[in-house]
Amino acid sequence: MRFEDLNLVTPLLQALAECGYTEPTPIQAQTIPVLLGGRDVIASAQTGTGKTAAFILPALQRLAAQGSRPPSKRRGVGVPGVLVLAPTRELAQQVATQSARYGQNVRLRTVCVFGGAPYPPQNREIERGVDVLVATPGRLMDHIERGRVDLSKLQVLVLDEADRMLDMGFSEDVDRICALAPAARQTVLFSATFDGAIGRLASRLTREAVRIDVRAAGTSPIAIEQRVHFADDRSHKYRLLDRLLADVGQGQSIVFMATKRDAEALAIKLQDEGHTAAALHGDMHQHERDRTLTRLRRGGVRTLVATDVAARGIDVPGVSQVINFDLPRQAENYVHRIGRTGRAGAAGIAVSLANPMERGMLRLIERYTGAAIPAHVIPGLEPRARNHDAASRRPHRGGMMAGKGGKERWRTGR
Repeated sequence: MRFEDLNLVTPLLQALAECGYTEPTPIQAQTIPVLLGGRDVIASAQTGTGKTAAFILPALQRLAAQGSRPPSKRRGVGVPGVLVLAPTRELAQQVATQSARYGQNVRLRTVCVFGGAPYPPQNREIERGVDVLVATPGRLMDHIERGRVDLSKLQVLVLDEADRMLDMGFSEDVDRICALAPAARQTVLFSATFDGAIGRLASRLTREAVRIDVRAAGTSPIAIEQRVHFADDRSHKYRLLDRLLADVGQGQSIVFMATKRDAEALAIKLQDEGHTAAALHGDMHQHERDRTLTRLRRGGVRTLVATDVAARGIDVPGVSQVINFDLPRQAENYVHRIGRTGRAGAAGIAVSLANPMERGMLRLIERYTGAAIPAHVIPGLEPRARNHDAASRRPHRGGMMAGKGGKERWRTGR
């Protein structure tokens, strides 16, 4: 199937061609026709599968088709036709960037607002007019309460990664925002799970929604090789990490830590050891986070040490390796973490370092993903057998091969 088969208008097809896209991903092929038909959608898709285009392309086409649509600017107040809510500023920025790229030929203006950034620049962007507004819930409520955003003409409401928004405590803001939008709007909800609070939210916000789950439809998983290295303790983890980062065959890496303090400490430790490393966590000012991500995208940072704030919304093609130094506290966050590599079908490796206390979490992750994660060992850094049932998991042994400059890198035995 090609994008031309989805009944997208020529300006959008031209924008997709300029981006180098010719064939829709499974989530795009299933979602775009339904949304173009005007139905509400409740969807789930693995990260990195192109879900942003799945909901933003139909929304752009809907606005572009209205030659006399309501003005997006009224007395300095933003009156968007499309609103996309995202849980984090990183995801909001990513969605806004893609919306602007896809909408470049239809003269639709995308504005992004999020917390942790000064108000005046955002106010000026809103005052210039907005067709597509991408926002985090808290900052959007601030703009609404200040009278700068009016949702009365909203036609399409998208909740991207709705489960994460509720986990982050945005439930009340989401309810208030949705209550301000017209009841006749089209609603799109993406979430990793639809149990409990998310299921109740979906039933409140959508009308006869079409349920789309590309994983349930038997689509291929993301091209990510997953591994687990068992470690005896934290010191053992550091030695494993050092060896993994020494692999010159890998591109950029993201190392996930459980806490902001540990992320900052590890980044400093790696810098002292000669690595081009940087930290990314929620206590950093927005300009610091933007600068770090810019350096990562430009190749100035080879190793990003991050908390789960970076697990969603960061799209850097050069990231070929994700390392879970600490396993996530929730199994679904594992999927979002490893989705930072293997973007757009590229190959990637996800390595988890698990100590004895994390074996229970590892089992939960395997149950959530529906597949066992193969255990690997690096010769000389094997765990003590009494701490890990290595024999039952049949660990792979890495074979050593020469890398560039005479350094060693590790090749996984099959």
